[in-house]
Formats: sequence, C-alpha cells, structure tokens
Amino acid sequence: MYTRVLYPTDGSDPAREALGYALDLAAEHDATLHVLNVANTNQDSLTTVEGRVVDVLESEGEEVVDEAVDRATERGVDAVSAVLQGDPALTIVDYAREYDVDLVVMPTHGRSGLSRLLLGSVTERVVGSIDVPLVVVNPTEDRTFRYPPREILAATDGSGAADLALDSAVALARDTGATLHVVYVVETTTLGFDVRSALASEELDAGAESVLEAAAERAEESGVDPVTHVEHGHPHREILSLVDGEVDLLALGVHGETDFSRSVLGGVATKVIRTAPVPVLLRRESDSAV
Repeated sequence: MYTRVLYPTDGSDPAREALGYALDLAAEHDATLHVLNVANTNQDSLTTVEGRVVDVLESEGEEVVDEAVDRATERGVDAVSAVLQGDPALTIVDYAREYDVDLVVMPTHGRSGLSRLLLGSVTERVVGSIDVPLVVVNPTEDRTFRYPPREILAATDGSGAADLALDSAVALARDTGATLHVVYVVETTTLGFDVRSALASEELDAGAESVLEAAAERAEESGVDPVTHVEHGHPHREILSLVDGEVDLLALGVHGETDFSRSVLGGVATKVIRTAPVPVLLRRESDSAV
C-alpha cells in the first residue's frame, strides 16, 4: 500500500517520537523511509570556522538524519536521507512531489515551541498544500501509538476532501484488516426547541444518513464493511469522544491552499488535531478539485 514514506525531522523530541510511528508504518508495509531535514535558510546560520564558511544548520541536519537512519537500520527498514536548504514547508512539499512519496508522517509541533501545537507551525503549512496523505502525530507520554491499527475512524460531511480521507481509511482497513468506523456529526447546538428546530433536526438527520449510506457503499465497493455512526452535538467533541477508546487512527479531510482554518466538518479539524490522542490521517482537496 505504501512504498515510499517521507519523514521530515528537525531533531526535536516530538519529531523523534513521530519517528517511532513512521518506522512501525514503514516496517509493516515494507516501505522505504525517506528522512528529510531542511536547513532553514530564512535564518542566519552561517559562521566561520578555520577560514571556511560552514552552514551550521546543515551540519546539524546531517547529525539528525543520520540518527534517524541508524534507528531505521536497527528496525530493518530501508532508509534514504537528505539535508536540503530552503523554506521548510515548501521544501517538504516539493520533496514529496519529486520523489512521489505515498505518505508523509510529521509531529504536530517541533522546535517552534512545545506550547505551539499545529497552528502557525511548519506542519500547518504542509497540511495546507500537500497533495498526498499526511499523518500528524501528537506526541504524548501517557499513550503508546499502535500500528497497524485495529480500529480506524473516518469522520465525514460528504465533501470531496472527506471522501479522499475515507478512501485512504478504506484502503488502510482493507490492507491491515482493521475495523472501519464512519461518523457524521450533526451539529445540534444551535437549534432551539421549537417546531421549526425539530423539523430542521429531522432534515439534518436524514442528510447525515444519506451521506453515511453513500460512504458505506464507497467502502463496500472496496471490500470493506464499515460501521456507521450518527452523532449529535459539537462535532469536534463528538469525534474525540469516539476516538477516546479503542480507535487507533482518525481520518479527516481538509481543504484550502494556505488557510488550515478552512477545514471541512465545520472547521473542527484544527480543534481535533490539537488534542487527538491518536495519529490523524489528513487528506486535502486541492483547489482545482473544488
């Protein structure tokens, strides 16, 4: 299913934790792991040593990728590495395209600050422009990530991006034998309790069932029999409630070239990723497909 997995790293602790997941994934699919470090040329990184100009960031990057490759070798995973100069997010996206990678694995945050999660980070910018599946890992000390997954949850609203995420979840469920759950969250928090709101709620429920039926048919065509759920309330809270249990991987769709806040599912993807206790697989619908 995956033959080339890209793991961008800055050598931070969150990146090292994401490497463990990337290695599990690459080992399971017998994939080659591409380890990439980007020396950010937007920063002053040049110094003079013994009359020679040495790019300190690039030198550090070599140490970072060598450490990751050593860990891959210990796991029996084929790995290649590269240290490039440029804008980190743009370089990651360009590398993924040039080497035709199947999947990118990144932490939700890195050296930009542990308190700064996804928003404002390199990962956010990659999410907003990458064309291949991207798994973001929110490092945590109190939970061990499991791969291959046994339970996968795909959240949908019937949009094109959500369909892409569903397709990735279906393919993964088929390949690993995992149980696939598909959820549609009906936002009822803005409805009152009069007759009109009751009628609106019935229409929303009917629409949700229709979307889930189409999603189930989509999965069944690929040989996967999903479990469907209709939930009510705040979308991100309901999704996280379902995740907080046996689910090992969450799949979401996003769109927007640079503005990650313009995500599907009513803009809840950002909130979900910030606190998701499991890796989140993201699929972006390009502007040309909208």
